[in-house]
Amino acid sequence: DASLPETYCSISKETGFVPSVQDFDKKLAEADAYLQILIDQLKLFDEKIKDCKEDESRCIYNVLSCESCVLYHVCCSLQSTINPVDGVFQPAPLNTSVVSASAMPTQTTLPTDGAQVCKTEQRPSSLPMGPVVTVMGSLQTPTPNSTGSGPSAPSSSVTSPSHMNIPPHSVPDFSYSSSEDEFYDADEFYHSSTSPKHCIESLLEMYADFFAHPDLFVSIAEQQDPRDRMVQVVKWYLSAFHAGRKGSVAKKPYNPILGEVFFCHWDLPETEDPASSESVSDGPLPWSSKNSVSFVAEQVSHHPPISAFYAECFSKKIQFNAHIWTKSKFLGMSIGVHNIGQGCVSCLEYDEHYILTFPNGYGRSILTVPWVELGGECNISCSKSGYSANIVFHTKPFYGGKKHRITAEIFAPNDKKSFCSIEGEWNGVMYAKWATGENALFIDTKKIGIVKKKVRKLEDQLEYESRSLWKDVTTNLKLKDIDAATEAKHRLEEIQRAEARERKEKEMQWETRLFHEDGECWVYDKPLLKRLASQRH
Repeated sequence: DASLPETYCSISKETGFVPSVQDFDKKLAEADAYLQILIDQLKLFDEKIKDCKEDESRCIYNVLSCESCVLYHVCCSLQSTINPVDGVFQPAPLNTSVVSASAMPTQTTLPTDGAQVCKTEQRPSSLPMGPVVTVMGSLQTPTPNSTGSGPSAPSSSVTSPSHMNIPPHSVPDFSYSSSEDEFYDADEFYHSSTSPKHCIESLLEMYADFFAHPDLFVSIAEQQDPRDRMVQVVKWYLSAFHAGRKGSVAKKPYNPILGEVFFCHWDLPETEDPASSESVSDGPLPWSSKNSVSFVAEQVSHHPPISAFYAECFSKKIQFNAHIWTKSKFLGMSIGVHNIGQGCVSCLEYDEHYILTFPNGYGRSILTVPWVELGGECNISCSKSGYSANIVFHTKPFYGGKKHRITAEIFAPNDKKSFCSIEGEWNGVMYAKWATGENALFIDTKKIGIVKKKVRKLEDQLEYESRSLWKDVTTNLKLKDIDAATEAKHRLEEIQRAEARERKEKEMQWETRLFHEDGECWVYDKPLLKRLASQRH
């Protein structure tokens, strides 16, 4: 903000005191810490108001809650003034004599060392586990990039490859996801403060956008050399994020409810083989052909909110299984969504399984014009071939710098030096530099066409399919009737709560429809790998 230096100069002239960078950092850190306390306090007030039976007491709590809201917006305004581009502020370490433990509030401490998160083998997979923290005396301030470590040990058995275990302590300890029972949360504040446009689709449908370039996905299995297959996996992976984030303004998807499912498919160009046009009767979508990429997704858990999804192409003998556990948290002027989980690309003809992780998402400038960026370090590895890749999604620096940058390195087995380096923007152009010295275009997401997914008509869908389930909300949002859309959303939530109470009273467990839990991961019940194995026997 141009007025900030002028204000500092004015203060210096009048008082003779020149504020140092350390003074500036200290005040900003205090604002961050108090902001988190205010968020926690508002949640506590909401709980008190719900439990309060006396009108007078309820009135007092409402007043206190309103005052806390005012203070919250003051803190946010301060951060907005200090940080107009809304990067997550990373203060320099201060001497503990400057910032005393008694004078400063503290936030939740999270492990800073990846080794504390997962003690594993020599070849780790990076997994976003929660914000890394910079320690300032007794104050911990979140930073945008978050990584941890975990093993990559896929199995080539009939069952889907094993996924890495996720220790519960490695996740942020407080969720603001709108799937929680209390509804003062990150998503609700984000909606009420900025009224962002909804993308008018469920998060389950948004995950389908990973396959908006189905040709790139199936071409992994067409490569004859393991090195080429790893390069193609990286190319598909880096092309998978831009399709679900159209436009520069952040758009909020519907939060899936427990048991919600989504089905779609993409048709690939016809081949000379007439058998490729036959339907896959035992596949995830019996109405799609062998030459299609079929996709299914299910919300398998409510607490925590976990989505599982699966895709396959029968003719190319390739499949993908993944689960993502989203954890949302306020980060001052931003909302961080930590994507905890992993995916596995399986090339069945080669018995290769590529384990990969996902970047975190950040909703920036939530009080003005919101926008989304990705951040964090991700890993792709294949235990059979030994090839691996490290990918870093760079968040925008505090001063200057570009948005949406990525860098990536691809490694041959047992090599410490990469044979391919990639850099560019995940929603734009990326270039590759090969060990031979050649520089070449790797992928241009602005020029490759997005293949439109095919979804059954509403009248043919099950009642718990995403588009059928959310049709009233979608219709009213298109009509710009926010009140009616909100009412339709609340009806769905009330039905979900009532069903949860009934299960609790009857001591019944929820039974998933398409996926089952396997250790710390969720696996599709009838993957192509298992079906082909049963046919051979």
